[in-house]
Amino acid sequence: MRHNAISKLVCSVMTLFVSTTTLAATTNTVIPIPTQPQQAIITPSAPSIDAKSYILIDANSGKVLAEKNADTHLAPASLTKLMSLYVISSTLKSGTIHLDDKVRISTKAWKTDGSRMFVKAGDEVPVKDLMQGIVVASGNDATVAMAEYVAGTEEAFTSIMNAQAKNLGMNNSHFLDSTGLPNPLHYSTARDLATLAQAITQTFPEDYKLFSEKSFTYNNIHQSNRNRLLWHFQYADGLKTGHTDDAGYCLVASALKDGTRLISVVMGAPSDQVRTEDSIRLLTYGYRFFETHKLYSANTELTRARTWKGTSKETPLGVAKDFYVTMPAGQAKNIQTNINLNQPIKAPIVKGQSYGTLNIVLNGQVLASEPLIALTNNAKGGLWRNMADSISYNYKKVFTHSTEKANNG
Repeated sequence: MRHNAISKLVCSVMTLFVSTTTLAATTNTVIPIPTQPQQAIITPSAPSIDAKSYILIDANSGKVLAEKNADTHLAPASLTKLMSLYVISSTLKSGTIHLDDKVRISTKAWKTDGSRMFVKAGDEVPVKDLMQGIVVASGNDATVAMAEYVAGTEEAFTSIMNAQAKNLGMNNSHFLDSTGLPNPLHYSTARDLATLAQAITQTFPEDYKLFSEKSFTYNNIHQSNRNRLLWHFQYADGLKTGHTDDAGYCLVASALKDGTRLISVVMGAPSDQVRTEDSIRLLTYGYRFFETHKLYSANTELTRARTWKGTSKETPLGVAKDFYVTMPAGQAKNIQTNINLNQPIKAPIVKGQSYGTLNIVLNGQVLASEPLIALTNNAKGGLWRNMADSISYNYKKVFTHSTEKANNG
C-alpha cells in the first residue's frame, strides 16, 4: 500500500511538472492582433506652434503626440472653469445637486468682473442654464453662483477643486478661485489641463455635450461660443477658451474622428486667431500621422498563469481597463504583443492584483505596457496541493538549473 501511495505521488508530481513546463512557455506568449495592412507613413516632427506651451494627446491611450513646455506653470485664465465644471459634474453625478435645481444668485456672483452670463442678484436660475452660461458664455457670474451653490462659498469650492486636481494627478496646478482671475499663485500646465480634459470626456459624457453648443441666449442676450474650432474644424466638439493679458490666448480643444479622440492644449498664444489655427494644426497632425487601436477589452482573459499551492492550478489574467495603443500611421501590422509573468506565482491570488505585464512591441521597442491582473481569486489549496506543488516546483528549479548549465557549458 505504501509503495502504491509513493508511486501515485511520483506520477502526480511528474504530471504537474509537465504541465508546469508547458505553462512556463506562455511567459512570452504572442497574442495575435488582427490588423488591416496599411502603407507605413513617414512621421514628421510636430508643426511649429506660436505659443508659450502646448501638448497634443490621444484621449483613449493617453499617448503624448507632441508637446512643448508642457509642464511649465502658466496662468490658465478661464481654462480654470474646466476644473470648476469637473467639480460641478462630479456633484451632479453623486446626486447631491440636480440639473433642475434653482440657484439663487448672490450679490457677489452678480458683481463678479470679467465675462458674464448676465444673471441678476436675487434671480433663481436652473443649474442647467448656469452650466451653459459657464461653457458657452464663459460667465464668471454663473461660475461663482455655482461654486456657492455646491460648496457654500467660493473659497470652500476652490478647496474641492484643488483636491480633485490632486486626485486626477494634476500635480502642477493650484487654484485660488473658480474663474481664473489673474494671480501668481493661480496656475496650471498644458499637461495637467490635457489630463483634466481627458477625464471630463471619459467620466461625464452627458455633460460634455454642452461643450459643442455654438451659442446660448439668456435674459434676451445672445452669446456665441468663443471656441472657433466648432466652426472651423469639422471634428471639434469642445472644450474651452481662456484669455487675460497675463495668460495670453488659451484653448483646450477636443475632436472626435472615426472613434479616435484627440485633445490639444495651447497656452499663451498671441491672438484668438493664432490659438485657433495652431489648435487645428496640432489636431490635423495627430489625425494624419498617428492611429489608435483598441487591442484588448477590460476583464477579458488573455492568458492563464500557473499558480503554485492554489485551489486551482491556473489563474486567468487580463487587463483592468480597455487597452488602447497609439502608434505611427501604417505601423499596426508590425506590432507584437508579449506577456511577462511574475515567477513564481503563489496562492493566495487576489482578484485585481497585478501578476505580470502585457507589452506592445513595435520594431523592437516597447510601445506600451499594461499590468496583467488576476480576474478571479485563487485561495490556498489543501495539504495535498501544497505538498505536491512544493515537490514539483523544487524539481522544476533543479531541472531548469541543470538545463541552463548544460546550455552554457
